[in-house]
Amino acid sequence: MPSNAALLIVDLQQAIDDPRWSRIGPRNNPQAEANIAALLAAWRRDGRPIVHIRHDSTVPGSTYRPGGPGHAFKDEATPLPGETVIGKSVNSAFIGTGLDDWLRSRGIATLVVAGVITNNSVEATVRMAGNLGYDVRLVADACFTFARLDRSGRLRTADEVHDLSLANMHGEYATVVETTELLGKLSR
Repeated sequence: MPSNAALLIVDLQQAIDDPRWSRIGPRNNPQAEANIAALLAAWRRDGRPIVHIRHDSTVPGSTYRPGGPGHAFKDEATPLPGETVIGKSVNSAFIGTGLDDWLRSRGIATLVVAGVITNNSVEATVRMAGNLGYDVRLVADACFTFARLDRSGRLRTADEVHDLSLANMHGEYATVVETTELLGKLSR
């Protein structure tokens, strides 16, 4: 893992705890926030680049709307002074933001991605990063999603949605890894 590999934490804001997100069914990976905190601690310890992606929704009533209680970062992912925060208003962290320029101007070619929602903003960001030529590690147990109804109305569990999203990304857009595996590579 290059010493300048950037950790991107996507949309880990208070908004994601709003009960509206789990109205169809519960989320998966209840340990995701703890895993993100462990990744953040390792990146901070080693002085590696960290980018906090913040969703600034323009949709009225969104739990992610600026000025609302859900807009703040969760405690596990609160940026420290000097850490980069990039706001976005769509699902991909690369659309309408300076993220690509920020990374390229620092010679960063490897990204480690964690956050929410696996099959939405995380997947959109990872796909675009892969298409832009970044070497992406997606940390499976440092992301989570919620149960969803498929097009036929069948309930898909959060684990099913998460696993299919990871399968969509692995190999073509990213390499899917686990927190302990990634942290083990950093300590070597």
